[in-house]
Amino acid sequence: MGDAKTFKSGREFASFFGLVPRQSGTGGKIRLGSISKRGDPYVRTLLIHGARSVMRHVKTPTSWQKGILERRPANVVTVALANKMARMAWAILAHDSRYEKNHVSVRPA
Repeated sequence: MGDAKTFKSGREFASFFGLVPRQSGTGGKIRLGSISKRGDPYVRTLLIHGARSVMRHVKTPTSWQKGILERRPANVVTVALANKMARMAWAILAHDSRYEKNHVSVRPA
């Protein structure tokens, strides 16, 4: 992966591991497909297995997890959580900060 600061955003970092959906579309309408599966398959597998473990062993799901589980199949939710975990890892590494459970991101005005 190298230096996390080389990536512009968490989405770009997650894309590096193949955890973002393919995008296609015309006329301004974007359709999201399956994950791209580009990048290192071993790291992607580790992130997905970690997310699967979290989904299976969590005692009280967060509102985000509950909401997405109502709309999507379990495997899609697992990959979405792996994507979220990769983005959090990027934020921690790129900003030289520590993990805070209740962190709220605020953009400067």
